[in-house]
Amino acid sequence: MKKLILFLFALTIIGLYLTKKPVEDVIIPGNAIRFRIIANSNNFEDQEIKMIIKDEIIDYMKHNNYHNMDRSKIIESIKNDHNIEKIITKYTANYDINYGFNYFPDKKYNGINYKSGNYESLVITLGSGLGDNWWRVLYPPLCFVDENNTEYKSIVKEIINNI
Repeated sequence: MKKLILFLFALTIIGLYLTKKPVEDVIIPGNAIRFRIIANSNNFEDQEIKMIIKDEIIDYMKHNNYHNMDRSKIIESIKNDHNIEKIITKYTANYDINYGFNYFPDKKYNGINYKSGNYESLVITLGSGLGDNWWRVLYPPLCFVDENNTEYKSIVKEIINNI
C-alpha cells in the first residue's frame, strides 16, 4: 500500500512538473503607467479593504472612460481628479497617494514575468503599507482587461508589443 501511495505521489509530481507553463519575461514599456494599491497589512480585513477600494476605483475609471483616454489625458485626470480620494476616504482616513516614478519588484502573473524597475505610476498606500499589493498597467489600459479572460496573456503581450 505504501508503494502505491508513493507511486501515485511521484506520478502527481511528475504530472505537475510536465504541465507547468513557461514564464515569459516582459519589460513594461517606458511610456506605460502602472497602478498599485498596497494594503495596510496582510490581515483579512485590510486585504478586503484594498480589494474593495481597487474595485471601486476601477469601476469609477471605467465609467469615466479612462480606457479610451490617451496617455496625457490619463495623467491629467489622475492628477486633477479628487474622486479617487473620495473613494479611499470612505474606507480609511490613513492613506497616501503618490503619482510619479516608483520602484516595482519583479512580478509573475498569468505566465508573464514583469521586470522590476522604476515606473511612472499611481501608487495608493493604505495605512502603514505593510501588506500585499495589487497592481496593473493603467496605460495602455490593461487594468480594464477582464482578469478571468483566458486570453489575458496574449492580449497583454500584443498591447505591450504594439507600444
